[in-house]
Amino acid sequence: MGKQIVYSNPPREGKRPLTGWAPRLRKSVLYILKNRWLYGLLVPGLLYFILFRYLPMWGVLIAFKNYQPFLGFGGSEWVGLEHFSRLVHDPGFSMLLKNTFILAFYNIIFFFPLPIVLALLLHEVRQAAVKRLIQTVIYLPHFISWVVVVGIAYVFFTTEDGIINSFLEQLAGVKIPFLTSSEWFRTMIVSQVIWKETGWGTIIFLAALAGADPQLYEAARMDGASRLRLVWHVSLPALKPVIIVLLILQMGKFMDSGFEQIYLMLNEANSDVGEVFDTYVYRVGITKGQFSYSTAVNLFKSLVGLVLIVVSNRLAKRFGEQVIY
Repeated sequence: MGKQIVYSNPPREGKRPLTGWAPRLRKSVLYILKNRWLYGLLVPGLLYFILFRYLPMWGVLIAFKNYQPFLGFGGSEWVGLEHFSRLVHDPGFSMLLKNTFILAFYNIIFFFPLPIVLALLLHEVRQAAVKRLIQTVIYLPHFISWVVVVGIAYVFFTTEDGIINSFLEQLAGVKIPFLTSSEWFRTMIVSQVIWKETGWGTIIFLAALAGADPQLYEAARMDGASRLRLVWHVSLPALKPVIIVLLILQMGKFMDSGFEQIYLMLNEANSDVGEVFDTYVYRVGITKGQFSYSTAVNLFKSLVGLVLIVVSNRLAKRFGEQVIY
C-alpha cells in the first residue's frame, strides 16, 4: 500500500467571499482610484451644490427666530411657528395663494403641452437643414433675459405709441391697456413664458423621440398607418415616460411663479392679480427688512412644492407610470 499523506491544514474546497463593510469599502475605494479622472469631473458640480444648495439650508432656521442682524444668528430669539401663523392669518394670504395657483395652473395647461406638440412637429420634418434652422430660431428666445423680454412687451403693448395699440387705434379707434389691466396681466405673463421657453423645452422631448425604436415605425408603416397614427401609437408612447417625469418635477416648482418676470410686469393697477409669493418675499424681506418672516414665507412655499411632488409621484407609481424615485 502507498504511503498516506496527512495534511496539517487541509485545503479549502472554495474561497468564501469576504463579508462585512470593510472589504466593500476597500473595493469601492480601489474602483474610485482606478477611475479617479472620471470622478474628478464630478468635483465642480459637487462643490456647487454643497456651497450654494446645501450649506445655505442652515439659514432656513431663521424662519423660527426673530432674527436681528445686530444680534446675529445665535443671539436672536426663538419664536417657533410665530411667523407661519402670521402668514396664514395675514389678510392678503388668500390673494397670494390664489394668484400663485392660478398662474401655476395656466402654465401647466397652456405652456406645458406646447413643447411636446412642437417636438412632435419637428420630429416629422425630414429635411435635416430645415430642421436645424427651425431649432436654432426657436431656441434663441431662451437666451434673452426677462428684462429684454418685458422691454419688448412694453414696445409692442404700451398705450403710448405701442405697435399693437397703434394698429388697433387705426383699425378700430380704441386702445387696450394690456400692461395696466388686471384682466390682461395673466395672459401677458403666460404668453411671454410660451414665447421664451417653448422652443428650449423641446430639447428633452426630441432626445426621447430620437431614442424610439425605428422598427416600431417600420412595422406601423407596413400595417398602413398614416403619419397621424404613427404619432399617436409610436411617438407619444415613446414620450410618455418623459412627460410623466417632467410633470412630476413641474409639481415641485408649482409655487415658483418667476420673480424677475412678474416683478418687472407688476404695477399698482394689476397688483391685485399679479402679487405672488415670490414678489411678496422680496417686498417684505428686502425692502422692509423682515428677514425671518420672508424666510418663513419662502419655506412655506417650498413645503407646498415638496408635498405636491410626493403626492404626484405616488399617484404615478400607483398607476404604473414612470416615477422619479
